[in-house]
Amino acid sequence: MWFDHWVAAILVPVAVWILLSGLDDLFIDFVFFFRKRREFVFPAETELAHAPQRRIAILLPLWHEHAVIEQMLRHNLSVVRYGNYDIFVGVYPNDPLTMEAVKRVECDDARVHSAVCPHDGPTSKGDCLNATYRRMLEYEARHGIDFEILMTHDAEDLIHPESLRLINWFSRDHQMVQIPVLPLATGLDEWTHGLYCDEFAEFQLKDIPVRQQLRGFLPSTGVGTGFERSALEDLRRRHNGKLFDPECLTEDYENGFRMHAAGYHQTFVPIHFQAQQPVATREYFPKQWRAAIRQRSRWIAGIALQGWQHHGWRAPAWQRYWFWRDRKGLVGNLISPLANVLFFYWLVCCGAAAEHIPWRFAALMPASLWPMCLIATWISLLQAGVRMHLSARVYGWRFAAGVPLRVVWGNIINCAATAEAVRQFLAARVRRKELAWRKTEHVYPGAPVHIHTRPRLGEVLVRLRLVSMTELEDALRLKAPGQRLGEYLTAIHRITQENLEQALSSQAGQPVEAWTAEFSDSRFPAGGNRNSESLLPEHSHHPSSPV
Repeated sequence: MWFDHWVAAILVPVAVWILLSGLDDLFIDFVFFFRKRREFVFPAETELAHAPQRRIAILLPLWHEHAVIEQMLRHNLSVVRYGNYDIFVGVYPNDPLTMEAVKRVECDDARVHSAVCPHDGPTSKGDCLNATYRRMLEYEARHGIDFEILMTHDAEDLIHPESLRLINWFSRDHQMVQIPVLPLATGLDEWTHGLYCDEFAEFQLKDIPVRQQLRGFLPSTGVGTGFERSALEDLRRRHNGKLFDPECLTEDYENGFRMHAAGYHQTFVPIHFQAQQPVATREYFPKQWRAAIRQRSRWIAGIALQGWQHHGWRAPAWQRYWFWRDRKGLVGNLISPLANVLFFYWLVCCGAAAEHIPWRFAALMPASLWPMCLIATWISLLQAGVRMHLSARVYGWRFAAGVPLRVVWGNIINCAATAEAVRQFLAARVRRKELAWRKTEHVYPGAPVHIHTRPRLGEVLVRLRLVSMTELEDALRLKAPGQRLGEYLTAIHRITQENLEQALSSQAGQPVEAWTAEFSDSRFPAGGNRNSESLLPEHSHHPSSPV
């Protein structure tokens, strides 16, 4: 029949491409499983606690994020175990709801600073980050300080409590430090979000460590990335004063390549677990296929198409291999759904042949193609097994059992996203315009406290710069047995009642108004304070132990 002739005609190029791409993936698998890796040495808790804290600025670009940004800021301010940092939040003047949400947090916490762009938005993420950076420069000049590390995050991020301490530690020897990024777990019926879980687990556990092991450039993921300030300033001078490329849809990937090309040291902090949770930036990714296509089309357009446009293949030979891996999806994503259809057609035909139903396709197919198809099929099944193994390490085997089905669903989504990316790119080229920032709609976990443990009050007081570490250690040593830390510090007039309310608000991740409304004076004896019984009591600590 005509369909068999059509299948025979297209099977050869499809099989050749899948085999070529599969052998490439097989090489990465071989390095991951069989090549000896240099052991990554994590610092001990005491080392992290006593490392000098360099001043960190977190840059946060926003557009229409009023639904999530206030909760994001309050939660992360309450859990991050680091004292010497500020958050600069980039907003647009024509986004008043987001501006108001940021202002509410700014009024409660001196570490948050609004950075209003000088023009309406949206422009691009890189442009918003550049405006935010300029606001940081103004803050430095006004207060006579210098930030030594710059970090980037997004409005939906759950920052891990240890994230900044790890970046502070490893930035002593590296000019770019990347903390892992992992989607939050969702139900088995969430195929689209589950696909993100599978892909990020594979990318963070296998691809990035192998890439680093083979000395490839480390692409930033855009969140949880710490940059040495002096290195970024050098890149800014090399690129016409622009810290982030405002014309690039994936300015994070671009800066990762620029860092490596300039000879700076990069490192990826491998995924490890604390209290059965991975030390990583966590977030929800799109759960609907349209939103996923929108987000992935931006990634593909920025990394593969704009990267090709800006850099071509101009790089050392070994780095061109990583360009190939980052761009091969332009072909592979479009072919994968077709390969799935051909594979299922082959299974149907095999079943028909077993029932002695004539199958003309077998006669049309060249004999030399059979081994190629079998090898390509074997490699594809092996890759699905590797992804299951890596997904199970983060999300468990029950979740990982759905990988084969999510692979097929992912092929459809990636095909549509690639087609959309190519359409956007070509349309922009024809109109001689830059690609627009197509922002993803974000959601924030309703109850993220089950992921990150709340800090103790003393730790919050130090982070808010209301007391010094020495004063905290003295207070823990001198207060009466059973006396709360807040009671003692207010009794000796080291902090005010307003300071205590601010610290308790930050500890709970709630506005000061909400805290004082929930814990009114009637809940406490006269002269008492509002330190809720639900919060962890302070205990005496040895000065060398974590507070």
